[in-house]
Amino acid sequence: MNASLSSPAPVGSPEPMALPVVPGSLLPTVLHALEDIKAKNIEVLDVRALTSLFDTLVIASADSTRQTRALAHHVADEVRNTGRKVLSMEGLQSGEWILVDMGSIIVHLMQPTIRDYYDLSSLWKGPLRPASPPAQDPAP
Repeated sequence: MNASLSSPAPVGSPEPMALPVVPGSLLPTVLHALEDIKAKNIEVLDVRALTSLFDTLVIASADSTRQTRALAHHVADEVRNTGRKVLSMEGLQSGEWILVDMGSIIVHLMQPTIRDYYDLSSLWKGPLRPASPPAQDPAP
């Protein structure tokens, strides 16, 4: 598989940590479906330490709106073939960025320019920082 398996690593950590293999996980099915339709730059992030909404974030690139749609439909079909549900798919109309929600796994299928602009990988991998306190006006 050409997918990059990583989780949020501590700041300064040289290598991403591998995701644990979970029996019954949809991740192998999702990755296989993406590779079938030639998704590019597949990245898998373990986000359990960052959110309780889902466990795994998969980000992949496609060369065209036709390919992003084909990838989304293929992922959904393969997941349904395992007897599992796809909760929703968003963005099919434009096809530039499609989100496939399977509950514990969220798949983002993006065209390269959209992926570069939003840079979800950095958002989800970056160190968490507390919000800055509001700036204080100097005393008169």
